[in-house]
Amino acid sequence: MSLARGRRRDTRIDYWPGFVDAMATLLLVIIFLLSVFMLSQFFLTREITGKDTALSRLNSQIAELTELLALERAGKREVEDQVGTLRSSLTAVEGEKGRLQGLIEQQAGAASSSSGAVETLGTQLDDEKRVSARALAQVELLNQQISALRRQIAALETALDASESRDRESQTKISDLGKRLNVALAQRVQELQRYRSDFFGRLREILGSRSDIRVVGDRFVFQSEVLFPVGQETINDAGRADLDKLALAILELERQIPTEVAWTLRVDGHTDVRPTSSTGRFRSNWELSAARAISVVRYLIDRGVSPKRLVAAGFGEYQPLEEGTSEEIYAKNRRIEIRMTDR
Repeated sequence: MSLARGRRRDTRIDYWPGFVDAMATLLLVIIFLLSVFMLSQFFLTREITGKDTALSRLNSQIAELTELLALERAGKREVEDQVGTLRSSLTAVEGEKGRLQGLIEQQAGAASSSSGAVETLGTQLDDEKRVSARALAQVELLNQQISALRRQIAALETALDASESRDRESQTKISDLGKRLNVALAQRVQELQRYRSDFFGRLREILGSRSDIRVVGDRFVFQSEVLFPVGQETINDAGRADLDKLALAILELERQIPTEVAWTLRVDGHTDVRPTSSTGRFRSNWELSAARAISVVRYLIDRGVSPKRLVAAGFGEYQPLEEGTSEEIYAKNRRIEIRMTDR
């Protein structure tokens, strides 16, 4: 039994040496980390110290610059004060110069007793003369510039006068041309009125005295029933006969009027106020009046009248000769008008 116990004791494992080695290793690591930390702190301290030193130098330089700026400002104020003082002294010297110059002129005989003062004043007077000479040179330069400007202004005024003169001449010519044009137009109008009177007189002779064909002012008026069936634009047989006579009168008029006289015959269609049938060809009186005017123009062209001398226009019910709702008024308002106009 004792032998067995001894064997059991001998078989136990001894952990202590390993633990000591581990602790030693850990201690070495900690010492290494502490060394690294201390070195880092050392270098960081040195860097911070260097930056503090540089910052201190910069602060010193800034302070020096601030002092220099203050000195510069103080020097500038002193110089400005000196300039002001010199200006005041110059004014005083100029006044004194004038006073002394008067005394010199009054006491020319006593100049020997005050030669020193006179020499000083002479020097000051020479300085003033040099200043005056420079001022006079500047004044002369300004006078030359002013003279040049005056010459430029005079040249511009001359050009403006010439332009205004040309404008006045142009206005005079335009006025003369306008007067001559008005006279020519008046002559043309009178000439056209004469031809219109002759034309209407000739139509009266051709068509005779009829109640359904008449002259109203400067228009020759056909009642619609003379030329067209009710509500239609086709010319009836009686209307063709009347339009044949009208075409002969227009052709005779074309031969009489000189070619340089501008004129046209405007054929105007008119209706009464009653609406067109909803089942008819025309949706409005306007369309009916225009179609009738075009029918007359086409018929006259077929009879040899120049298309350049004809114009068709439709007015519907919007230009009645008389207002009212009676059949007689309706009949008057339904018409074809022929008017001679200038183009």
